[in-house]
Amino acid sequence: MINFIALTIFPEMFNSFWSYGIIRKGIEQKKISASTINIRDFAEGKHRVTDDRPYGGGCGMVMKPEPLAGAIRAARKKAPSAKTILLTPQGRVFNQNVACEFASFEGLILVCGRYEGIDERICHNFIDYEISIGDYVLTGGEPAAMIIIDAVARLIPGMLGGKNSAENDSFSHGLLEYAQYTRPRTFEGSEVPEVLLSGNHMEIEKWRLEASLIRTFLKRKDLLEKKLISKNEVKILEKWRRDIEKIIHAQSLRSPDTLSGSK
Repeated sequence: MINFIALTIFPEMFNSFWSYGIIRKGIEQKKISASTINIRDFAEGKHRVTDDRPYGGGCGMVMKPEPLAGAIRAARKKAPSAKTILLTPQGRVFNQNVACEFASFEGLILVCGRYEGIDERICHNFIDYEISIGDYVLTGGEPAAMIIIDAVARLIPGMLGGKNSAENDSFSHGLLEYAQYTRPRTFEGSEVPEVLLSGNHMEIEKWRLEASLIRTFLKRKDLLEKKLISKNEVKILEKWRRDIEKIIHAQSLRSPDTLSGSK
């Protein structure tokens, strides 16, 4: 079981997140544990202030170190083996490989920053990983924490319905997932590919691999450039190359000007 603890000044934001879908199911089946810690509980004074003006001047406010340190220490007491993650635009970009890495941990403490950021001394002394969910800025780390929890939780054995559901997801093998179809067989004149109705599982798997390659090539060519191509994938790509060469050759025989671009 992996223990997720979100540190936030708005713990109510997570109430609905814990209450629906795969996350709720995982909590009920004790495959994951999920909770929040209110950073304000560790702030001093009547108003429990968690932010202050930055030294050196500038716009915005910075989260104070004392409440954050207290909240992180409390979380580590609940989950001593957990890794502490700061959600920040400056961090390592989150992807499926990072999700797989995090799924091997016993717990994740997710620090949700706000305002202009957090005091740098917390980064140096209390944080194991700095993670960004993309090259853009949010008003707070809570949505990013939910994304990470969702992506990591679904990799835990038993969280999803099918045995291989997570393994077949987009990005799990460096490719986008193949196209999916369900009933009805015919929808507004568009048919389900015949091979998916054949019952021939070997042919279906071949079709799905080629469909994944096609979708990745058309939509995320950059993934193919980074991927270590398997032997079966090489065979499919070589077949495409031969087919493309035939098309080009046929066009050149029909009209040499087609390829030269002349009129």
